[in-house]
Amino acid sequence: MISTYWLEKRQKHWNRLERLLDQARQQGLKSLTRLELQEMGLLYRQAAADLSTLREDPSGRSYSRSLNLLLARAHNNIYSAQKSSPWNIVQFYRDTYPRIFRRNMALINTAFLLFVAGGIAGALLSITNPSFMHTFLGPRMMDTIDHHKMWTDSVVGVKPLASSAIMTNNLSVTFFAFAFGITAGVGTVYMMVFNGVMIGVIGVACWLGGMSIPLWSFVAPHGILELPAIFVAGGAGLRIAQGMLFPGWLPRGQSLSLAGGEAVRLLLGCIPMLIVAGILEGFFSPSPYPPALKFAVAAIVGSIFFSYIVFCARGGQKDEVPVLP
Repeated sequence: MISTYWLEKRQKHWNRLERLLDQARQQGLKSLTRLELQEMGLLYRQAAADLSTLREDPSGRSYSRSLNLLLARAHNNIYSAQKSSPWNIVQFYRDTYPRIFRRNMALINTAFLLFVAGGIAGALLSITNPSFMHTFLGPRMMDTIDHHKMWTDSVVGVKPLASSAIMTNNLSVTFFAFAFGITAGVGTVYMMVFNGVMIGVIGVACWLGGMSIPLWSFVAPHGILELPAIFVAGGAGLRIAQGMLFPGWLPRGQSLSLAGGEAVRLLLGCIPMLIVAGILEGFFSPSPYPPALKFAVAAIVGSIFFSYIVFCARGGQKDEVPVLP
C-alpha cells in the first residue's frame, strides 16, 4: 500500500511541475530561467518514476490518472523545446521508436488482424466465385498468370526508376492508412481490409495457375518489411481514431492532439522500412535468383527487423511518453 506520507511528499513536486507548466503555457518557455528548465526536466523524470510506482499499487489508480495527464503536458513542453540534430534522429530510432512500437503493439496487431481477415475473405471469394477473382484482378493480370509469367518481369529492365516509383507508391499507401485515422478509423480499417483482400485474391490466382513459388519468392524479400510498415501505419491511424473516440479524462481536442503526436512518431519508423523495401522490390525481388536465396534473404532481413523491435531499448525508463488512460 502507498502511504499517505509518500503521497503528500510527492504531491509537492507534482504541484511544482504543474506550476512551471502553467507558466510556460501562459508566458512561453522563454519566461523560464535555465534553472527552472532544468528543474522541469528533473521533476518530469521523477514524476515518471512516481507514475510507475502508482501503477503497481491498486490504491494509487486515481492518482496515476491525473499524474499521467500531467506527464503528457510536460512531455510536449520539454521535447518541443529540444533543438534538432543528427544525433537526435539516431537516438529516436535507436531508443525511442522501439518503445513507441511496443507500446502501440495492440493497435498494430489490430491492423494486422484486419489485413488477415481481408486476406481470408479474398481467398474464399476467389475459390468459391472465380468470376470475382477475374473481375478484381482484371484480364491483363489474369492473362499473365495463365501464361505462367510474373507481371513484375518488366521491373528488371528499369530497376532504378522502378525502385523510386515503388517507394513512392508504398509511402502513399502507408500515409493514407495513417491519415484516414481522422475518419474515426473507418478509412484505416478499409485500407487494411482492402490490401488484405488484394493479397488473398492474388495468392489464390497464382496458386490455381501454378505460380505460388514465383509469387511468394517475389513478395518475401521486400514484403517482410513492406507489410509490417503497412500494419504500423494502420496502427498509427487507429491511434488517431482512439484519441478521437475515447478521450478519457481529456477534452476531445487535447486527446486528439496527443494521440496524433504519438501516431506521427509511430509513422516515422515506417520511412526507413519502406526505403529498404523499395530497394529490395526494385532490384532484388524480381531478379532471376533462385527462390531459396530470396526466402533466405527475407529470413535474414526479418530477423534483423524483429530483433530490433523486440530487444532494442529494453530496460531503463520503459514509457518515456505516458499513455493516456
